Amino acid sequence: MHRARKRFGQNFLQDDGIIYSIVALINPGPDMHVIEIGPGLGALTIPLLRNLDELDLLEIDRDLVAYWNQKNLNGLTVIEGDALKFDFLDWAKSRSEKNGFCKVVGNLPYNISSPLLFHLVSAASEIDEQVFMLQAEVVERMVAKAGSSDFSRLSVMLQARYDMELVLEVPPEAFDPQPKVNSAVVRMIPRQDFDLSNTQWSALEQVVASAFSQRRKMLRTNLQAFAERLSLTELELKARAQDIAVERYIEWAKVLAA
Repeated sequence: MHRARKRFGQNFLQDDGIIYSIVALINPGPDMHVIEIGPGLGALTIPLLRNLDELDLLEIDRDLVAYWNQKNLNGLTVIEGDALKFDFLDWAKSRSEKNGFCKVVGNLPYNISSPLLFHLVSAASEIDEQVFMLQAEVVERMVAKAGSSDFSRLSVMLQARYDMELVLEVPPEAFDPQPKVNSAVVRMIPRQDFDLSNTQWSALEQVVASAFSQRRKMLRTNLQAFAERLSLTELELKARAQDIAVERYIEWAKVLAA
Protein backbone atom coordinates (compact mmCIF):
# COMPACT_ATOMS: atom_id res chain seq x y z
CA MET A 1 0.00 0.00 0.00
CA HIS A 2 1.32 3.46 -0.89
CA ARG A 3 2.13 5.66 2.10
CA ALA A 4 1.49 9.38 1.90
CA ARG A 5 4.68 11.39 1.42
CA LYS A 6 5.20 14.58 3.33
CA ARG A 7 7.54 16.14 0.78
CA PHE A 8 4.82 15.92 -1.89
CA GLY A 9 2.20 17.25 0.55
CA GLN A 10 0.15 14.07 0.15
CA ASN A 11 -3.14 13.64 2.06
CA PHE A 12 -5.49 11.11 0.52
CA LEU A 13 -9.22 11.84 0.40
CA GLN A 14 -11.33 8.98 1.75
CA ASP A 15 -14.78 10.36 2.67
CA ASP A 16 -17.31 8.93 0.19
CA GLY A 17 -19.83 11.74 0.70
CA ILE A 18 -17.23 14.43 -0.03
CA ILE A 19 -15.89 12.46 -3.01
CA TYR A 20 -19.43 12.15 -4.43
CA SER A 21 -20.02 15.92 -3.97
CA ILE A 22 -16.77 16.88 -5.73
CA VAL A 23 -17.40 14.51 -8.66
CA ALA A 24 -20.93 15.95 -8.96
CA LEU A 25 -19.42 19.47 -9.07
CA ILE A 26 -16.98 18.47 -11.81
CA ASN A 27 -19.96 16.90 -13.61
CA PRO A 28 -17.88 14.66 -15.92
CA GLY A 29 -19.32 13.74 -19.31
CA PRO A 30 -18.14 12.04 -22.52
CA ASP A 31 -17.46 15.35 -24.32
CA MET A 32 -15.10 16.56 -21.61
CA HIS A 33 -11.29 16.63 -21.42
CA VAL A 34 -10.05 16.46 -17.84
CA ILE A 35 -6.59 16.50 -16.32
CA GLU A 36 -6.33 15.59 -12.65
CA ILE A 37 -3.38 16.95 -10.70
CA GLY A 38 -2.02 14.54 -8.07
CA PRO A 39 -4.53 11.65 -8.25
CA GLY A 40 -3.14 9.91 -5.15
CA LEU A 41 -4.83 6.52 -4.78
CA GLY A 42 -7.74 7.48 -7.03
CA ALA A 43 -10.50 8.79 -4.74
CA LEU A 44 -11.64 11.09 -7.57
CA THR A 45 -9.96 9.29 -10.46
CA ILE A 46 -12.06 6.13 -10.49
CA PRO A 47 -15.48 7.85 -10.22
CA LEU A 48 -14.42 10.41 -12.86
CA LEU A 49 -13.29 7.71 -15.26
CA ARG A 50 -16.69 6.01 -15.07
CA ASN A 51 -18.19 9.05 -16.80
CA LEU A 52 -15.34 10.14 -19.09
CA ASP A 53 -14.03 8.67 -22.35
CA GLU A 54 -10.51 9.74 -21.40
CA LEU A 55 -8.75 11.16 -18.35
CA ASP A 56 -5.20 12.47 -17.98
CA LEU A 57 -3.37 12.17 -14.67
CA LEU A 58 -0.44 14.42 -13.76
CA GLU A 59 1.65 12.88 -10.98
CA ILE A 60 5.15 13.68 -9.64
CA ASP A 61 5.54 10.65 -7.34
CA ARG A 62 7.21 7.81 -9.31
CA ASP A 63 5.66 5.11 -7.15
CA LEU A 64 2.18 6.45 -7.88
CA VAL A 65 2.99 6.76 -11.59
CA ALA A 66 3.95 3.06 -11.55
CA TYR A 67 0.80 2.25 -9.52
CA TRP A 68 -1.45 3.85 -12.15
CA ASN A 69 0.43 2.44 -15.14
CA GLN A 70 0.08 -1.07 -13.69
CA LYS A 71 -3.69 -0.66 -13.52
CA ASN A 72 -3.77 -0.29 -17.31
CA LEU A 73 -7.23 1.33 -17.27
CA ASN A 74 -9.09 2.17 -20.46
CA GLY A 75 -8.98 5.85 -21.37
CA LEU A 76 -6.39 6.71 -18.71
CA THR A 77 -3.16 8.52 -19.65
CA VAL A 78 -0.56 8.90 -16.90
CA ILE A 79 1.85 11.84 -17.22
CA GLU A 80 4.85 11.87 -14.90
CA GLY A 81 5.73 15.46 -14.14
CA ASP A 82 5.80 18.46 -11.86
CA ALA A 83 2.57 20.50 -12.03
CA LEU A 84 4.60 23.71 -11.50
CA LYS A 85 6.52 23.05 -14.73
CA PHE A 86 3.80 21.37 -16.78
CA ASP A 87 2.54 23.21 -19.90
CA PHE A 88 -1.21 23.34 -19.24
CA LEU A 89 -1.76 25.67 -22.20
CA ASP A 90 -0.25 23.16 -24.60
CA TRP A 91 -2.29 20.36 -22.99
CA ALA A 92 -5.55 22.33 -23.31
CA LYS A 93 -4.86 23.31 -26.93
CA SER A 94 -4.15 19.70 -27.92
CA ARG A 95 -7.36 18.54 -26.23
CA SER A 96 -9.65 21.36 -27.39
CA GLU A 97 -8.84 20.49 -31.01
CA LYS A 98 -11.15 17.52 -30.41
CA ASN A 99 -13.89 19.91 -29.13
CA GLY A 100 -15.58 19.64 -25.76
CA PHE A 101 -14.84 21.19 -22.39
CA CYS A 102 -11.35 21.34 -20.86
CA LYS A 103 -11.22 21.04 -17.06
CA VAL A 104 -8.34 20.95 -14.60
CA VAL A 105 -9.21 19.30 -11.28
CA GLY A 106 -7.49 17.94 -8.21
CA ASN A 107 -6.83 17.83 -4.51
CA LEU A 108 -3.83 20.16 -4.76
CA PRO A 109 -0.76 19.71 -2.57
CA TYR A 110 -1.14 22.57 -0.09
CA ASN A 111 2.58 23.31 -0.03
CA ILE A 112 2.54 24.49 -3.69
CA SER A 113 -1.03 25.77 -4.08
CA SER A 114 -0.36 29.52 -4.57
CA PRO A 115 2.50 29.17 -7.10
CA LEU A 116 0.47 26.52 -8.94
CA LEU A 117 -2.61 28.77 -9.18
CA PHE A 118 -0.44 31.56 -10.63
CA HIS A 119 1.17 29.07 -13.05
CA LEU A 120 -2.28 27.98 -14.29
CA VAL A 121 -3.29 31.57 -15.15
CA SER A 122 -1.17 31.31 -18.32
CA ALA A 123 -3.52 28.58 -19.62
CA ALA A 124 -6.81 30.27 -18.66
CA SER A 125 -7.58 31.26 -22.27
CA GLU A 126 -7.96 27.58 -23.22
CA ILE A 127 -9.41 26.09 -20.01
CA ASP A 128 -13.16 26.17 -19.33
CA GLU A 129 -13.13 25.41 -15.63
CA GLN A 130 -10.94 24.47 -12.66
CA VAL A 131 -12.21 22.63 -9.57
CA PHE A 132 -9.69 22.30 -6.75
CA MET A 133 -9.53 21.22 -3.16
CA LEU A 134 -7.22 23.53 -1.23
CA GLN A 135 -6.48 24.69 2.27
CA ALA A 136 -9.65 26.54 3.40
CA GLU A 137 -7.63 29.60 4.37
CA VAL A 138 -6.27 29.89 0.81
CA VAL A 139 -9.75 29.56 -0.74
CA GLU A 140 -11.06 32.23 1.64
CA ARG A 141 -8.31 34.57 0.43
CA MET A 142 -9.04 33.72 -3.21
CA VAL A 143 -12.72 34.68 -2.96
CA ALA A 144 -12.39 37.53 -0.40
CA LYS A 145 -14.00 40.87 -1.24
CA ALA A 146 -12.20 44.23 -1.14
CA GLY A 147 -12.31 45.70 2.36
CA SER A 148 -11.97 42.37 4.17
CA SER A 149 -8.82 41.36 6.04
CA ASP A 150 -8.49 38.24 3.80
CA PHE A 151 -8.32 40.38 0.64
CA SER A 152 -4.76 40.04 -0.66
CA ARG A 153 -2.52 39.98 -3.71
CA LEU A 154 -3.82 36.46 -4.42
CA SER A 155 -7.43 37.73 -4.33
CA VAL A 156 -6.78 40.55 -6.81
CA MET A 157 -4.72 38.57 -9.32
CA LEU A 158 -7.06 35.57 -9.41
CA GLN A 159 -10.28 37.62 -9.40
CA ALA A 160 -8.92 39.66 -12.31
CA ARG A 161 -8.80 36.42 -14.33
CA TYR A 162 -11.53 34.15 -12.90
CA ASP A 163 -15.02 34.12 -11.44
CA MET A 164 -14.62 32.00 -8.30
CA GLU A 165 -16.74 30.52 -5.55
CA LEU A 166 -16.11 28.43 -2.47
CA VAL A 167 -18.47 25.50 -3.08
CA LEU A 168 -17.71 23.00 -0.33
CA GLU A 169 -16.00 22.90 3.06
CA VAL A 170 -14.06 19.74 3.94
CA PRO A 171 -12.98 18.72 7.48
CA PRO A 172 -9.58 17.10 8.24
CA GLU A 173 -11.33 13.79 9.04
CA ALA A 174 -12.08 13.34 5.33
CA PHE A 175 -8.37 12.54 4.71
CA ASP A 176 -5.73 10.02 5.59
CA PRO A 177 -3.40 11.16 7.05
CA GLN A 178 -5.47 14.01 8.51
CA PRO A 179 -4.06 17.45 7.66
CA LYS A 180 -3.78 19.97 10.49
CA VAL A 181 -6.00 22.43 8.60
CA ASN A 182 -9.52 22.63 7.17
CA SER A 183 -9.94 22.29 3.43
CA ALA A 184 -12.37 23.72 0.90
CA VAL A 185 -13.32 23.19 -2.73
CA VAL A 186 -13.22 26.15 -5.10
CA ARG A 187 -14.69 26.42 -8.59
CA MET A 188 -12.80 28.76 -10.95
CA ILE A 189 -14.23 29.83 -14.31
CA PRO A 190 -12.11 32.12 -16.53
CA ARG A 191 -13.79 35.51 -16.90
CA GLN A 192 -15.53 36.12 -20.21
CA ASP A 193 -14.78 39.86 -20.04
CA PHE A 194 -11.02 39.44 -19.52
CA ASP A 195 -9.24 41.73 -21.99
CA LEU A 196 -5.76 42.44 -20.61
CA SER A 197 -2.78 42.14 -22.93
CA ASN A 198 0.44 40.52 -21.65
CA THR A 199 1.91 43.99 -21.02
CA GLN A 200 -1.18 45.05 -19.05
CA TRP A 201 -1.11 41.80 -17.05
CA SER A 202 2.55 42.44 -16.13
CA ALA A 203 1.62 45.98 -15.09
CA LEU A 204 -1.17 44.54 -12.91
CA GLU A 205 1.31 42.15 -11.23
CA GLN A 206 3.63 45.09 -10.58
CA VAL A 207 1.09 47.53 -9.16
CA VAL A 208 -0.62 44.85 -6.99
CA ALA A 209 2.71 43.61 -5.60
CA SER A 210 3.68 47.19 -4.70
CA ALA A 211 0.29 47.98 -3.16
CA PHE A 212 0.40 44.92 -0.91
CA SER A 213 4.15 45.12 -0.15
CA GLN A 214 3.45 46.61 3.30
CA ARG A 215 -0.16 45.82 4.20
CA ARG A 216 -0.46 48.32 7.06
CA LYS A 217 0.91 51.27 5.13
CA MET A 218 -1.22 53.62 3.06
CA LEU A 219 -1.05 53.59 -0.71
CA ARG A 220 0.57 57.04 -0.48
CA THR A 221 3.67 55.10 0.64
CA ASN A 222 3.31 51.79 -1.21
CA LEU A 223 2.42 53.30 -4.60
CA GLN A 224 4.74 56.28 -4.33
CA ALA A 225 6.56 55.25 -7.52
CA PHE A 226 3.32 55.27 -9.54
CA ALA A 227 1.30 57.98 -7.75
CA GLU A 228 1.70 60.69 -10.40
CA ARG A 229 0.93 58.49 -13.37
CA LEU A 230 -2.09 56.95 -11.66
CA SER A 231 -3.46 60.29 -10.44
CA LEU A 232 -4.68 58.73 -7.19
CA THR A 233 -7.51 60.55 -5.41
CA GLU A 234 -6.96 61.87 -1.89
CA LEU A 235 -9.16 59.04 -0.62
CA GLU A 236 -7.04 56.43 -2.45
CA LEU A 237 -3.79 57.89 -1.13
CA LYS A 238 -5.09 57.36 2.41
CA ALA A 239 -6.47 53.89 1.67
CA ARG A 240 -4.70 50.56 2.18
CA ALA A 241 -4.23 47.93 -0.50
CA GLN A 242 -7.11 45.74 0.74
CA ASP A 243 -9.59 48.65 0.39
CA ILE A 244 -9.24 48.93 -3.38
CA ALA A 245 -11.55 46.97 -5.69
CA VAL A 246 -10.16 44.55 -8.29
CA GLU A 247 -11.60 46.64 -11.16
CA ARG A 248 -9.69 49.70 -9.94
CA TYR A 249 -6.41 47.75 -9.94
CA ILE A 250 -7.21 46.71 -13.52
CA GLU A 251 -7.78 50.38 -14.49
CA TRP A 252 -4.42 51.30 -12.97
CA ALA A 253 -2.68 48.49 -14.84
CA LYS A 254 -4.07 49.76 -18.15
CA VAL A 255 -2.83 53.28 -17.37
CA LEU A 256 0.66 52.01 -16.45
CA ALA A 257 0.89 49.78 -19.54
CA ALA A 258 -0.06 52.68 -21.80
